[in-house]
Amino acid sequence: MRLFIAIPLADSVVAELSRLTGRLRSNSAALRWPAPESWHITLQFLGNTNEEQYGCLIGRLAELHCPAVPIQLGEPSIFDRAGIFYAGVELTPQLVALERRVVAATALCGFEPESRPYRPHITLARAKAGNRARELCGLMASVPARIRFSRFTALEFLLYESHLSPSGSTYEVRCRFPLVGAK
Repeated sequence: MRLFIAIPLADSVVAELSRLTGRLRSNSAALRWPAPESWHITLQFLGNTNEEQYGCLIGRLAELHCPAVPIQLGEPSIFDRAGIFYAGVELTPQLVALERRVVAATALCGFEPESRPYRPHITLARAKAGNRARELCGLMASVPARIRFSRFTALEFLLYESHLSPSGSTYEVRCRFPLVGAK
């Protein structure tokens, strides 16, 4: 199993991001646009996981009792080297605390923490091989100025399984973990 842990998006935010990407999409074959139902805020990518680790994960993540997390998306931007167009996510103390607790729980199951700083975002498009910079710069030039997205409260985080295919990844929810204060 290829697993990751993430926060699902509120329907209102999915609708806002869908409107934005709908205006930005072109017929360019150089960009791949993930389906809105695959959008999420990754807390930790775990990668290939065996059955023993999976059982450990379910138990350890179920033990977490974290408060609901306010989420505010930032402005769209790009990761040049990775060829990704994304919506940023504001790094709040609550989100950082949840990410750290998730990483600490998964470490008990044999998973290594990421060496780079946590940079939450929602991947909206990926540039395929070729002239990524030109494609992404053209895309950024079309983004409306000072765009704002609705704030929402994350009421749960999910354990996803990623299924790879030539047309892109699809995600299956394996388990849901409510956050304290979630109704």
